[in-house]
Amino acid sequence: MNVTFKKLNFVLCFLLLINCLKAQNNKNGMVVCAYPDASKIGVDILKKDGNAVDAAVAVQFALAVVHPSAGNIGGGGFMVFRSSKGETNTLDFREKAPARATTNMYLDAEGNIIPDLSLASHMASGVPGSVDGMVEAHHKYGKLKWADLVQPAIDLATNGYKITARLAGELNRTHDTFIKANPGKPYALVKKDEQWKEGDVLVQADLAKTLELIRDNGRAGFYGGRVADEIVAEMKLGNGLISKTDLANYHAVWRKAIKGSYKNYNIITMPPPSSGGIALLQLLKSVEKYPLHRWGYNQDSTVRLIVEAERRVYADRSTYLGDPDFYKVPVDSLLRPAYIDSRMSSFSWNAATPSSSIQAGKFVGYESDQTTHYSIVDKDGNAVAITTTLNGSYGSKIFVGGAGFLLNNEMDDFSSKPGTPNMYGLIGGRANRIQPGKRMLSCMTPTIVEKDGKLFMVVGTPGGATIITSVFQTILNVIEFDMNMQDAVAAKRFHHQWLPDNIQSERGALNAGTRTKLEKKGYPVKEQGAIGRVDGILKTKEGYEGGADPRGDDTKLGW
Repeated sequence: MNVTFKKLNFVLCFLLLINCLKAQNNKNGMVVCAYPDASKIGVDILKKDGNAVDAAVAVQFALAVVHPSAGNIGGGGFMVFRSSKGETNTLDFREKAPARATTNMYLDAEGNIIPDLSLASHMASGVPGSVDGMVEAHHKYGKLKWADLVQPAIDLATNGYKITARLAGELNRTHDTFIKANPGKPYALVKKDEQWKEGDVLVQADLAKTLELIRDNGRAGFYGGRVADEIVAEMKLGNGLISKTDLANYHAVWRKAIKGSYKNYNIITMPPPSSGGIALLQLLKSVEKYPLHRWGYNQDSTVRLIVEAERRVYADRSTYLGDPDFYKVPVDSLLRPAYIDSRMSSFSWNAATPSSSIQAGKFVGYESDQTTHYSIVDKDGNAVAITTTLNGSYGSKIFVGGAGFLLNNEMDDFSSKPGTPNMYGLIGGRANRIQPGKRMLSCMTPTIVEKDGKLFMVVGTPGGATIITSVFQTILNVIEFDMNMQDAVAAKRFHHQWLPDNIQSERGALNAGTRTKLEKKGYPVKEQGAIGRVDGILKTKEGYEGGADPRGDDTKLGW
């Protein structure tokens, strides 16, 4: 009997080993995103000989159905693309301020911010960019037919899908807010007489009809016709600003990727109006010369160095970053090695540098939470990193009547009043003030990493202000701390953003000894829940290795 038990143990271990090897041997492609149904749709597209961009389009529309808190057609985002030949490009489909927006639109007569106007009203919404972004991405790089990429999302919305326990809890917690924000309006995300539970089937008929129009008419199915009429009618219900002209005039923009290096790795990331790319490269350069590998993951010296770099980078963000179509962002100056070195020169091991003593840097030759990310690689090695958002969880909580989708509250990402924090505690200035037609500043940081000129990593995350630092720490987890992709995205994280002047730490990220050392040196620690939901892909000798963040329903699927 003992022999039999040993044999059984051996067989189980052998099967486990085989499964682990298979999990790392995805040579034909991989999709990692926020919800299992959307990941499956992405992999199905890859199996039909679609490329990474085809899969990204299908995943985007699927997430609009299955991940309503952030997946969207009523928001916007950014895409970083690297072809199998090493060609790079980025697509900015960030929302824009409506033409009737004004700099002081959220201030009262005394110049004070009117509570919640930029967050929970019809005036909170920028002109959505997601649909046009997907159309542009497909037009430039797609292989399969457009209709075949949108249809899987239509099927999900029409037939319904089984919701997870996590999504059920979110919908139940948001029930009263939905009711308040949409008086007398029927919509699929709310149950009238009972609560949602795991395994319930969520059907979204109105959203399916909207997706059918997008499938059949492309861009015109959203920015014109019935859907445009419904968006404008919704605006009129609550003094919103988006007009038919705003919708007709919206266009995503192709921008040159921001590139830099960390040791022998090349970093390809998003330019402004995302602040993420510049900030990420500044952070990596700030810590590059220090022996992080020897110090170790989340040890006191490592944490202190990272915090000091983060506080300086976020101070720069508050002053110098904005929409490059409206403001001359000093990209070269901010990324100059001598400038970054000068910023870190005031860092002392004796004590923390108070954020009150840190301002945006000066240089010569001045030349400015709820999101979701998905990473995709196809069999040829084309890679896509896309981060997309409604801003807050479920955006403004306002549905477009008859169209079945939520509006964003991205206008809060502008600086409503210089020096006053937004919903994420981020400080902004003149570079990010509200102007008609302007794109609001973002922290989204979709990123692709090369090693020796070849694809190495695809990574990104939601998380508002914590996006930049989560991507930064995940890259370090792989490069400096020898973690595989799954361990790197699951590892506990911490965050500092200049103001407020404290370390925001996930529970368990810092052991008691490290926390004591930090606090003695003047680094107050504030523990909190989950930070970010990183999804990444690592290229290994065996194939593509996915990392799906366990903080959510995120799922990695390859073949």
